[in-house]
Amino acid sequence: MKTNLRQAVGSLLIVGLEGTELTGLERAWLKLVRPAGIILFRRNIVDARQTRALLDNATALCAANSFRCVDVEGGTVDRLRDALAPMPSAQAAAAALRAGKGGLVQKQGELIAQGVTAFGFNTTLAPVLDLAQPDSAKVMGTRSAAATTAGVVEYARQFLAGLAACGVVGCGKHFPGLGGGTLDSHLATPAIHRNTQELWRKDLAPYRELCNELPMVMVNHAAYPQTPGKDRPASVSSYWIQTVLRKRIGYRGIAFSDDLEMGGILKFMPMEEAAVAAIRAGMDVLEICHTPELILRAYEALIAEGERSAAFGKLLTARAEQTARQRAKLFAGGVPAALTSKQFAALRGRILRFSEKVEKVLKTQETQPA
Repeated sequence: MKTNLRQAVGSLLIVGLEGTELTGLERAWLKLVRPAGIILFRRNIVDARQTRALLDNATALCAANSFRCVDVEGGTVDRLRDALAPMPSAQAAAAALRAGKGGLVQKQGELIAQGVTAFGFNTTLAPVLDLAQPDSAKVMGTRSAAATTAGVVEYARQFLAGLAACGVVGCGKHFPGLGGGTLDSHLATPAIHRNTQELWRKDLAPYRELCNELPMVMVNHAAYPQTPGKDRPASVSSYWIQTVLRKRIGYRGIAFSDDLEMGGILKFMPMEEAAVAAIRAGMDVLEICHTPELILRAYEALIAEGERSAAFGKLLTARAEQTARQRAKLFAGGVPAALTSKQFAALRGRILRFSEKVEKVLKTQETQPA
């Protein structure tokens, strides 16, 4: 029971690493935890060869069919911009789409997927489904594709099709929506003062429309005081995960937490409580992006609660078996072979030409009379 429980708990975590190669300490705790996968950031990425080696070494110590995650949305959130080439933002690509340049967004998805796989990843945590609203403009910048639900859905549908065409898993974020937020959830818990009806009509519409097209949904750390979720962050709220996402929307993919190291959750409750509360609320996978101490605290807290409560132990095991089946289906194709230098240069050239095309479309649009 203890071994099975430990395996179950580890396989519900996605973890970050410190640098560009595995340390002895990281090897030790990865062997212990056997997480569901790895997420890398710019601090971890030098070039494609080094990144693939780091991912290969780390995932060899993870559960089978492991996640290899990276954030490549385009624009300000693009972990490959220095090592490959900068990708236009979602907002820029969506504006080009609205200018009548059909196919550009799917092409963006395809190019991002090709870049992701060139570095050995199988998952990009994109697209952003938050509405571009004045309230959140300073926080979200150009990450949000459009101000309307129709615009967000049109962009995301084509973007996801581009990822899928190249065998990369996408993740819609940040459920149930950060469009009304004024605080950065990396630092604090945003309180978004929209009622249930307004959220359902606007912020939640992309999730309803794309329910069967999203392999994963990332749940944020904002609170919605004017809803039954009240002041509890969505990431630890059974109302948002089980009642709204699962029952009302009918989502059957993977519910994926935003980073549990963020201030939005850790200023609300300690890591141990957050990990247990998130799983109890219905989360499938917990993301902890940097600190080994916090990763191990979450791991041990989940085991301790599973040993204390037979019901919670069964929940952990069932959740682990379910997500293992989902990972096996999502990542059945394995990791594509590395690109040659010539192929990598050609990919970089395609991205640069794509960026130029988007910029040209936007400039043309700006110069046209209203």
